[in-house]
Amino acid sequence: MSAPFPGGTAVTDLQVYDWEAADGCRGGTPHLHTASSEGYVVVGGAGAVHTLSADGAAEHPLAPGDVVWFTPGTVHRLVNDGDLRLLVVMSNAGLPEAGDAVLTFPAEVLDDPEAYAAAVALPAGDGREAAARARRDLAMRGYLELRDAVDSHGPAALADLHARAARLVRHRIPQWRDRWEATVAAETARTRAQLDALAAGDVGALPTASVARAVPTGAERTLGMCGRLHTWHWPTGADAD
Repeated sequence: MSAPFPGGTAVTDLQVYDWEAADGCRGGTPHLHTASSEGYVVVGGAGAVHTLSADGAAEHPLAPGDVVWFTPGTVHRLVNDGDLRLLVVMSNAGLPEAGDAVLTFPAEVLDDPEAYAAAVALPAGDGREAAARARRDLAMRGYLELRDAVDSHGPAALADLHARAARLVRHRIPQWRDRWEATVAAETARTRAQLDALAAGDVGALPTASVARAVPTGAERTLGMCGRLHTWHWPTGADAD
C-alpha cells in the first residue's frame, strides 16, 4: 500500500522566475486554481505574491519564514525581488498537475479550448524556455487588464474569469473526482476509521505503521508556471491504495 503525503497534499521546491514582465516586475505566470488551495513557505530571498480575490487587488510581501496561503479562485502572481525560493504546498495532490490551474490569458483565448491548450503547452527541447516566457507574457496581458478592472469595479470584475475557468475544466471533473477519491477522500476515511477505533479502545491501524520516501520526478528542475521546479511523484489514482 502506498500512503499519500499527509492530508493528501503535495510539496514543490520552487525557484521563482526572474524574467522581467510588461509592468517591470520580475516573476511568474498569473493564474488561479479552480478546486485546490495553495500555500507558500518562504525559504529564501525576497519578493511578493500579487493577488486578485474577493478582497480586491493586494500585494503580499514574502520573506524567509513567511507562510501565506489562499483558496481556489484567487488569481495569484509571484514576483521575485531577489532569489525568491519557496516550498509550495498544494491541496488535492494530483489535481493541480491535471489542469486545475487556469492561466489568465486574454478572454478570446480562454473562450477557445483549442487556443487555450495550444497557449498553455510547452514544447520539448531547446525552445521550451522561450515558450514558457511567451506563455507568461500572454497571461500577463490578461492579468493586467483584469487588475485594472478589479481596481475600477471591485471583485465583481473577476466573475467572467471564474466562469471561463469553470467552463475550461468542466470536462476534467470525472478524472479529478477519481484522483480525489483515491487520495484526499481515502485519507479522510482512514482518519475517521482510526478515530472510531481509538474511541472504542482498539489500536486500529497502528500495527500497519510504515514509512515512505518520495521519488524525485527528475534530476533537473523543470519549467513551471511560476518558476523552476523540483518535484516528487505523489500517489494518485490507482497507485494511492
